[in-house]
Amino acid sequence: MPLQSASFPGRAPIALITGITGQDGGYLAAFLLERGYIVHGLSRDVSRLDRGRFAHIVDLNRRLHLHSCDMIDAAGLSRLLETVRAEEIYNLAAQTHIQTSFDDPAYTTDVNATGAVRLLNALVKLDLTHRTRFYQASSSEMFGDAKGKIQNEDTPLHPLSPYAVAKHAAFEATVNFREAFGVHASNGILFNHESPWRGTNFVTRKIARAVAMRHAGDTTPLKLGNLDTRRDWGHARDYVEGMWLMLQRDEPDDYVLATGEHHSVREFVELAFSETGRDIVWRGEGIEEIGFDASTGETLVEVDPAFFRPTDISITIGDASKAQRVLGWRRRTSFPELVSEMVVADIDRLERMRGSATGSAD
Repeated sequence: MPLQSASFPGRAPIALITGITGQDGGYLAAFLLERGYIVHGLSRDVSRLDRGRFAHIVDLNRRLHLHSCDMIDAAGLSRLLETVRAEEIYNLAAQTHIQTSFDDPAYTTDVNATGAVRLLNALVKLDLTHRTRFYQASSSEMFGDAKGKIQNEDTPLHPLSPYAVAKHAAFEATVNFREAFGVHASNGILFNHESPWRGTNFVTRKIARAVAMRHAGDTTPLKLGNLDTRRDWGHARDYVEGMWLMLQRDEPDDYVLATGEHHSVREFVELAFSETGRDIVWRGEGIEEIGFDASTGETLVEVDPAFFRPTDISITIGDASKAQRVLGWRRRTSFPELVSEMVVADIDRLERMRGSATGSAD
């Protein structure tokens, strides 16, 4: 049954999602649409949204509305907020790739930090703070390298990349607008969350796609950076539910979402290849290390120094006990289930592509 808006009984609530074409934006849009929301999505290029992700949703064309707008366009954002007048805004838009943030820190800051300020300022200037709740997508990258210590809402922030610095600025701006202007604004400090919809420039999807390509006959070795980097990896599908739960609370606050586990890139690779029946044997050390197929001796993985970051975080692990206690949020997908789902999805993608190509040739 569709939800009813607490502020406007008798009609469906309205949500605005910036960055709807991204991994989180797609999962959140589906989550809200399934709950009866009218969803407005914002992106620089809305044509990138794969509408097939919502094929199971009834009445999609009447309830999903897409808008082209850039996070650096203050006037455009303000007009959109005034027109849509959403009860919930989820600011997921960002330049999300950490290496790219080193290459172009100014643009990363303009989108990730100043973009959030533009939205918050528009809420205040348009006098929408009495009706609109705001979610800011913060990141565990803000913590920097805690060297294996568990991180929660009280952990000091020490960002180590321009991406993390910009996310830190947006985090503080969200707190400031909450305290200074009374905006119902919450930060979700999310640890790494992945899915089959992750971009191929992220290491988890890069691994899943490489395994699928090897399974399809490609013999090119997978090239990676530090195999021993460890991350607290969860599933994006679980984390968007946490975003929504934050905005259902009467009082805004900041919450960590995490699994409480950490796994290495090496573990991810091993589980991914095991999905296609391959066991990896590692030989060598450092940049000379190579991963071989235990049965055939084929080279599956090579270390490439080009993929090492200027500054990197060795281990991340989050404590989501506050979100569990206050929001009732739970992680539902295990690490092995996440890896399996990503690999299977990429194998299916390649098989469909090959089937389409064969059909065209016929």
